[in-house]
Amino acid sequence: MRIAVIGSGYVGLVAGACFADLGHQVTLVDNDEQKLAALQAGHLPIHEKFLPELISRHHGNNLTFSGDLAAAVRGSAAVFIAVGTPPTEDGEADLSFVESVARSVSGAIENYTVVVEKSTVPVYTSEWVRKIILRNGCSAQVFDVASNPEFLREGSAVTDFLYPDRIVVGADQDRCAAVLRQIYAPLTDGSYYRRSDIVPQPERAQIPPPLIVTSTKSAELIKHASNAFLALKISFINAVASICESVGADVQQVRQGIGSDARIGQRFLNPGIGYGGSCFPKDLLAFRSVAREHGYDFRLLDEVIRINEEQRKNFLRKVRSALWTLRGKRLGVLGLAFKGGTDDIRESPAILLIQALLQEGCEIVAYDPAAMERSREVLGAQVTLAGNAYEAARAADALLILTEWEEFAALDLNRLYNQLKYPIVIDGRNLYAPETMAAHGFTYYSVGRLPALPEPLADSVAARKLNP
Repeated sequence: MRIAVIGSGYVGLVAGACFADLGHQVTLVDNDEQKLAALQAGHLPIHEKFLPELISRHHGNNLTFSGDLAAAVRGSAAVFIAVGTPPTEDGEADLSFVESVARSVSGAIENYTVVVEKSTVPVYTSEWVRKIILRNGCSAQVFDVASNPEFLREGSAVTDFLYPDRIVVGADQDRCAAVLRQIYAPLTDGSYYRRSDIVPQPERAQIPPPLIVTSTKSAELIKHASNAFLALKISFINAVASICESVGADVQQVRQGIGSDARIGQRFLNPGIGYGGSCFPKDLLAFRSVAREHGYDFRLLDEVIRINEEQRKNFLRKVRSALWTLRGKRLGVLGLAFKGGTDDIRESPAILLIQALLQEGCEIVAYDPAAMERSREVLGAQVTLAGNAYEAARAADALLILTEWEEFAALDLNRLYNQLKYPIVIDGRNLYAPETMAAHGFTYYSVGRLPALPEPLADSVAARKLNP
């Protein structure tokens, strides 16, 4: 099928490449000439596993890049709107880009076309998109509007698209739903998975994935409600971690116990320094705003947001507890992206913590496998960027682990010990076992667990308790 994807940001680029891999003829449209030129030259604006391979495989064949929206829309069976919906000052989603695309699409539709919301948008957006297209002279007989929310995790977005837990299609007309069923048929009928050149299958993949057809309003709510619930799980385990620290329990053991319940599950129950990124913070604010607009005070979301912000403050207190005063301290930092596997630093807890530490007068030397260039744009010359993890740790008063990259969980601890000025590690992602760190001579702080002290220091502390 011929498909137009409007917007070459994170969602648009991944969706366009994956639709092309399913065998569709995709035109990816953007009005940013520099971005288009970079894409034409093979330079990707984001770090995402398997995406370079898909772009390289399909560019010039199933996938083309264009600045001509009207030409892309003409002849396409479906037009996916994947432009940004940034938050306004009061937390509402800014839908001006969506409206602009709807106006442009209206003048280009010739034959029956499904206009699909792929961006994360509040409920009723589909109705407004339909109104805008009608107001600009398009006949109601030649288009329908659908909602097809994405559930992509940065760092695994390609596999999330091609091996989804579910595909949600919000369509109020049967002919509209039929078009989207056909687009996703290579996944739902299993034919894509029988090919020899597919993206590798992740663990726990459900093949074929279910396709759930709902109303457009339900689909719009599903996306916001899903992200809100996942953020709730993260804030919940972080609140539990605070209690564990107070009573002397181990949050990893508590997590294992509650996560083993099939009704709860282990995923998104990882304590740390809080959620971030382009989705959760924005979507929670938008969902809360929608609820208030329609008369419901969703105070649970207020608490989710508060706990998330408090988690960063808790970590700063942990750093002060480990180092006493912060002014003039040299800190090695591992991690700048909001999570491992991506170069995205939007609302990154790591960046926010670094900025707070800079205000305290710390000297920061940081390393991240993918987000260095983007971080330089935000942090400027205030932070020294290292070439690797050990360089970041060299002569540091303490090492902070802020992003859960796999390589940070596999460091040579003996080498790391020798690099640090003082063997102090403050781990915001619980990548190591406290007893392991203590055995290697580290004073180790983590989230939801008691500090671990190397044996001589631990013996000294115990002696002071016995002989005050």
